[in-house]
Amino acid sequence: MQATPRPSSSPKVHRLPDDAQTTERETGSVHQWQPIVVGRETVKPPRLLDPRWRLAKRAFDIALSLLLLPFALPLMGLVAFAVRIDSPGPIIFKQQRTGRNGKRFSMFKFRTMVENAEELKVTYAHLNILQPPDFKIPNDPRITRVGRILRKTSLDEIPQLFNIALGHMSFVGPRPTSFASATYDIWHGERLDVTPGLTGIWQIKARGESEFDDRLRLDIEYIRTWSLWLDVKLLFLTVFAVVKQRGAH
Repeated sequence: MQATPRPSSSPKVHRLPDDAQTTERETGSVHQWQPIVVGRETVKPPRLLDPRWRLAKRAFDIALSLLLLPFALPLMGLVAFAVRIDSPGPIIFKQQRTGRNGKRFSMFKFRTMVENAEELKVTYAHLNILQPPDFKIPNDPRITRVGRILRKTSLDEIPQLFNIALGHMSFVGPRPTSFASATYDIWHGERLDVTPGLTGIWQIKARGESEFDDRLRLDIEYIRTWSLWLDVKLLFLTVFAVVKQRGAH
C-alpha cells in the first residue's frame, strides 16, 4: 500500500489545497505539474518549476560558489591532509545519489568512515534505527576519529561545492538519496522535480533524526513555497544548526 502524504505541522509555510495533485507523464520527467482548477481557482505549478526561476536559482548557486571557493580550497587542503593521516583509504568518498528527474550522479564527500564501511553495513544492520532504505547507527563504529569531527562540523560536505559547480546539486534543495528513484512511491516523486541540495528544510527542522517520509514532506513544502529569499534564509539557518551541532552524528 502506498503512503499518502499528510500535512506537516513543522514548517510554517502555506500549502497548496489537498486536491491539487500532480500528474505523471511519460516525458522523461518522473513527476510533472500541470495547472489544475480547484473550485474557482487555478492552482499553478510551483514557481521553482518555472524555467526562468530555475535559471535564477542556478545563477545564485554559481555566484555563491565563486564567492566561497577561494576560502574553501585552503580548508579543503587541511581536511584532506587530516583524512589521509588518520586512516588508510581514499580522501574523497564518491557515492551514487539520485538527482533531478531520477538521474544518478556521483556525489563527493570527504571520507569519514573506514575503507570497508559498505561491507560492514551488513554486520551492523541490526543496529539501524531508521526504516529501510535509510540507514543510521548511533555512535557508528565505522566512523573514523577525524570523521567524527568532520560530521559534527559538516566539513565532510565541502567537496559538494564541485557538485554544485557541475550543476548536479544546488545549495538548497531536497537532499539527494543514495537509493534509486525506483524505490520511491509515486508521491515521493515530487522531490525529483528539482535539483537536490547541499542543505534544506529538514536539515534545519529534523537534522538526522527523522524517517524518509517525514523528511520528504518537508521537501515538498520547500518546493511549493520556494523563493530566493527562502534559500538565503535556509543557508543562514544551516550555519546556526551546524554551529550548535544539532542533530550531528
